[in-house]
Amino acid sequence: MKILATGTEGYIGTLLGGVLLERGHEVTGLDTGFHKVGWLYNGVRQAPLHLRQDIRHITEEDLRGYDAIVHLAELSNDPVGQLNPTITYDINHIGTIELAKKAKRAGVSRFVYMSSCSVYGAGGEKFSTEESEVNPLTAYARCKIFVERDLAPMADENFSPTFLRNATAYGPSPRMRFDLVVNSLAGFAWTAKEIRMESDGTPWRPFVHVLDMCQAIYCALEAPRQMVHNEIFNVGDNAENYQVKDIARIIAETFPGCKLSLGSNPTDRRDYKVCFDKINTQLPGFQCRRNVALGARQLLEIFSKIHMDTELFEFRGHTRLKQIQHLLETGQIDNELFWSEYVSTEQDKSVLVQQPVLTAAE
Repeated sequence: MKILATGTEGYIGTLLGGVLLERGHEVTGLDTGFHKVGWLYNGVRQAPLHLRQDIRHITEEDLRGYDAIVHLAELSNDPVGQLNPTITYDINHIGTIELAKKAKRAGVSRFVYMSSCSVYGAGGEKFSTEESEVNPLTAYARCKIFVERDLAPMADENFSPTFLRNATAYGPSPRMRFDLVVNSLAGFAWTAKEIRMESDGTPWRPFVHVLDMCQAIYCALEAPRQMVHNEIFNVGDNAENYQVKDIARIIAETFPGCKLSLGSNPTDRRDYKVCFDKINTQLPGFQCRRNVALGARQLLEIFSKIHMDTELFEFRGHTRLKQIQHLLETGQIDNELFWSEYVSTEQDKSVLVQQPVLTAAE
C-alpha cells in the first residue's frame, strides 16, 4: 500500500515508519518537527521520507495517490491538551476531520485513526468495552470522542475509517517520551534509584507496548476491509490492566537498588479497566507480544547502554509539555502553534515572520 503516516517523528511514529517499510509498504511521513530534538538513541534501521507540514494546511491535492492514511499527528497528551484547549480542539478535532474530508475527496480508501482508551475516563471496577459509555475527563480525551463521532458517518463503500483506542503506551523509542507512566517511573528508578509516588497508586490503567501499537496499525491496514470498516478496537491485552502501584513495583524490582515509596493521595481521577477481547479475536494477526515487565527490562538495557544521566532524563525534548512551552516562550511558535522564523532586516534584527506552511502538532 502507498501510505501517508502523520506524526512520524514522534514517539510512536518514529518506530511505525520503519515497521511499515519492513512490511513492504511505500510510506511517506508527515510531521511538524516540534519534538525532533527528543532523540535518545539510534534505534531505527530505516525511515520514510518526511514532509515538514501542518495537517491544518494539507490540501486535497497533497493526498492524491495514497491508499491509506495513518493519523497520529495531534497534540499528544492531557497536559499539552489542557495548555490551550481551544487550540487542542482546532488541531485534534477540527484538523483531523478536515484531513479526513480531504482524504475522502482525494480517493484515499482507508483512514486509521489513533484514538485512546482515555475516553473511558473514570470507569471504575468494570471492564470497558468498545460499546461502553465513555467518560472523557480532559480536552485531549474529549477530542478523541468528537473525532470518532464525526468521522464515522463519513464511512461508505469508498472510504473506510478504523478507530484504534490505544491503552497507555510504554517502552523504548529513539524519540523517547518520559511523560508516560512506565517510562517516567523507569527513568526515576535509573537516575535516582528511587520511585517516590505522591499518589496511592490505586487507579487502574491499561498499558500497551509501543511496538504492539505499531502491530495493531499494520494489522488494521492489511486486514480484509469488511473486518475493520468503521470499527473501533481497544488496543491492548486483558492481562495488561494494572493499578499504577503495581507498575511501580514491577519497575522497582527490575532496576537494581531502586527504593519504592507510595503516597496516600488519590490524585488522579482517571481510573479504568479495559476489555481487549474484540481486537484479539476479530483483528487478523493481532496479539500483544510484550508486557510491562519486558518493557521495563528493555528500558533498563537502553539506559545502561547510553549511560543515561539525570540531565538527559529531564531534557525538555523528552516531555511534550516542556518542549511546547519552550517553543512558545522562545517565540519559535505562536499561540496557534504555527512555526515562526527569525529573520534579519535592516530595521529590526529580530522580526518574527509567520511561516504558515510549516507545522503540525504531533
